[in-house]
This record gives sequence, structure tokens and C-alpha cells, in this order.
Amino acid sequence: MWKSSGLVAVTRYSAAMDAGGIGRRSRRGAGALAFGVAVMLAPVGAAVEEPFLRISVAARSIQPGELVVLTLTLNAEPATVVVRAFDRGMPIYRVREGVWQALVGVDLERKPGAYAVNVEARVGAAMVRGREVLTVRSRTFATRRLRVDPDFVNPSGAVLARIASEAAFIRDVSDHSAEQRMWSAPFLRPVPDQANSRFGTRSILNGELRRPHGGTDFLSAAGTPVHAPNAGRVAAARELFFTGNTVIIDHGQGVVSLLAHLSSVDVREGETVSAGQIVGRVGATGRVTGPHLHWGLTVAGARVDPLSALALLGD
Repeated sequence: MWKSSGLVAVTRYSAAMDAGGIGRRSRRGAGALAFGVAVMLAPVGAAVEEPFLRISVAARSIQPGELVVLTLTLNAEPATVVVRAFDRGMPIYRVREGVWQALVGVDLERKPGAYAVNVEARVGAAMVRGREVLTVRSRTFATRRLRVDPDFVNPSGAVLARIASEAAFIRDVSDHSAEQRMWSAPFLRPVPDQANSRFGTRSILNGELRRPHGGTDFLSAAGTPVHAPNAGRVAAARELFFTGNTVIIDHGQGVVSLLAHLSSVDVREGETVSAGQIVGRVGATGRVTGPHLHWGLTVAGARVDPLSALALLGD
């Protein structure tokens, strides 16, 4: 169970027998930031304790742009564990014997509603299944008005083709993230400064509405060292139209960081970096109004607030 302050949740326990019929018992009660479900599967003729799975869920809130951490506890070491949500496999890793965690990102533009999270764990010859429902609540994002270079608001046709190509490249990095997990907790702040621009803010640029802000900005002085939020492989270290000098780090298992608007880049594409390693310096390149660091984070393709990762997986 997560004990981070400011987190809210409900606890639910249930038990199910999957053998020629389903029996279910449930109990509900208030809890500090944990949803839970326990599932027992009794193989026919088993003489040992039935495999048992409990799922607890931690989050700052269940809303668009938030990271959700599932902790799976089994009474036996599974051979495989798979977690699916939003029609995609989720990053999952072993914490210790019988305990696994999975990361579920609620995308910035995910519509409110109830969404199933399905868990399958193979223990010996038995398949233990669990199911949790995440109820995504609506979220109102702030709006900001900015004046920027008109070329960044209404680019030419040639530039539009470049923008489309770069967007496809960024998606491809996420879609082809390394299967192995290269990161480990905790996630680190890339700069020591506080965030000054809220994730998900809707921008009105030169009077025209644009897509929501898919990252968190830090008001750092030009030249401030930018540190890798976690270990991974540098998937991109190049200049992009909107984000200027950009470093993209593939942390593995679909977890990807994008660090933008750098004045300089201190790593090369394909290089492996460690958590906290300097990858560049704060700058004002790309579509900006002044020096700052933009940190974007995606989990299995979902855009999430990096501050939620720091809250759940940070120091």
C-alpha cells in the first residue's frame, strides 16, 4: 500500500473460486490510497495452498494525465505476469519474491468512464486472474495565452511535413520501447527548480487554440544542467521543430522521457545513460517564450504528468 500524503482511494477485497462455477464474497471500506482485489484459484485435486493474488492500486487521483501504480502480491512465485489496460500491455516488473508492480498511464485526453485492468499470473499449472476497474474522473485543465513567433503557429507546407515526420518518429520511439526494464526507482527531478507550468494546460497561441501541454515545465535559468530522470537509452539527441534541442530517453517497457528546449545536448543517440547523468543544458530553443525545461513522460503511449511519477516513484 502506498502511503504518500495527499492520495485518496477506496479498498475492496473479494475472493473467487474458478472451478465449475464462481462464488464471490466482497467487503468494502475506506482506505488510504489503495484499491485492492484478492483472487483465489483452486486447481482440481491440488494438495497445496491455492494460488492467491491481491491487487492494490496507488495514484494521486484517477484522472487524465495521472500515473497509476498496481502492486500485485501472490502467495507463490509466478512464472509470468501480464497486465492489460486501455487495450494495451502495461509495464510490469518484479519487486521481490511474490510481489510485482505495474505502471498504468491514464492519457491526458482519456475520456471519463470505467476502464477494466486485467491481470493474469501463471503459477505452476494454474492461471490466476484478477480484474480491477479504474473509474476515470473528469479533469479541468487551465488555459494560458501566449505570444510566440507566428511561424510556430501557422507553419508553411514544407514545415508541416517536417512536423508530421517528427511526430511519427516520437510515436515510434514509444511504440518500439525496449522490452527490458532499464530504469529503477526512484525517478529524479531533472532540474532542482519547481514546476511553473501545469501539465495539460490548453494554450492559446497568438489567439489560436492549440493542443494541450503534454509535459511539465520547469523555470530554470539558461545553462542549468539537465539530469536524466532515470536510466535508459538515448533514443534521440537532435533538434526538432517544436521542442528545439531535444533528448528522448527510452527507459524500457514503454516508459519514455522527453527533455526539450535545451541550449546544448551532452549525449549521443544510442548511448546508455544512468539516472542523474547530465544529458544537456536548459535553453530556449524551439517554440518557447523564454528559457525553461520541458519534461514529457509517456507510459505505454499514455501522456502522464511527470510530477505524478515523482510522487509515486520518487524519493
